[in-house]
Amino acid sequence: MARVPHANLDCSPGCPVEGVLALIGGKWKGLILYHLLDGTLRFNEIRRRVPNVTQRMLTTQLRELEADGLLVRTVYAEVPPRVEYSLSPRGQSLEPIILALKAWGEEHLRPATAASAVVAA
Repeated sequence: MARVPHANLDCSPGCPVEGVLALIGGKWKGLILYHLLDGTLRFNEIRRRVPNVTQRMLTTQLRELEADGLLVRTVYAEVPPRVEYSLSPRGQSLEPIILALKAWGEEHLRPATAASAVVAA
């Protein structure tokens, strides 16, 4: 595939790149979407998989993802209440992008110990 210089790409305000990054940007949204690739999860299951997120922030991020049509929130009329989150078809369409980000990170973001060993060699 031919490489296109960025100068030739139109990414003025409101361009698709800006729009996508606004949807999945933020510290936790990408991780939430990544974990939901495994399937439906309950709130506390997501919280265990993303342990550094606060309950309040997780709630906010889930609400934003739902409002943007990337996930589906299902509430069951049970006692105690049960709420499950899953990717919507729109959210599922992000799977190749999320997996590409993961692959890039595995290749280019090495742990500090591995990076320092390469520098020392």
